[in-house]
Amino acid sequence: MQADEIYLSTAYFGNIQYFSKFIAAKKIYIEQYENYIKQSFRNRCEILTANGKLSLVIPVERNAGNKILIKDVRISYSQSWQRSHWRALETAYNSSPFFEYYRSDLNIFFERKEIFLFDFNTKITNKILELMEINRQIFFTEKYKTFNDDFMFDCRGSISPKSQQIKEDVMFTPEKYYQVFAQKFGFTANLSILDLLFNEGTNAKDELAKCVK
Repeated sequence: MQADEIYLSTAYFGNIQYFSKFIAAKKIYIEQYENYIKQSFRNRCEILTANGKLSLVIPVERNAGNKILIKDVRISYSQSWQRSHWRALETAYNSSPFFEYYRSDLNIFFERKEIFLFDFNTKITNKILELMEINRQIFFTEKYKTFNDDFMFDCRGSISPKSQQIKEDVMFTPEKYYQVFAQKFGFTANLSILDLLFNEGTNAKDELAKCVK
């Protein structure tokens, strides 16, 4: 199944389901006029370490008001989160087949200090698409659009770390691929796209395509 267009939230190294939409849709819209939502993939990703699944969270500056548009959310550098995130990735994937292959392409995101979360995520997403040779241009919403609850191509809230918010996705089915710690934990599905990239490398696009239904 292929959609004409799919709507996504911004994401920090989005998961496999998230990136499968770039194969499943002819046109991808990233929402920039929604209100920032805490505890979402907008500022976190999930990787697999020797101790199990780990969430890497980007701290953001607190807003005096209750609501702020996602495009206006600023990254906080009061903590050395870039250093800790990169160390976590090194520890988790140093023995993976393709970590060294992609190191220089991705390490820059843990050295530069981007001001806005939305801009940072967009640059990351474009780089991942480039590395995986997925030819999709990203479009951005010009205003917040409301859809009916049964509109299956609105994935802005359904790709979530919170199980109660996850909706059935008839366009996506997780498929197994090689993982460094599979012998210890079994296969762990739908992690950050980094897990697929570091473990499968040049085969990552083909493995991603298998998940699209």
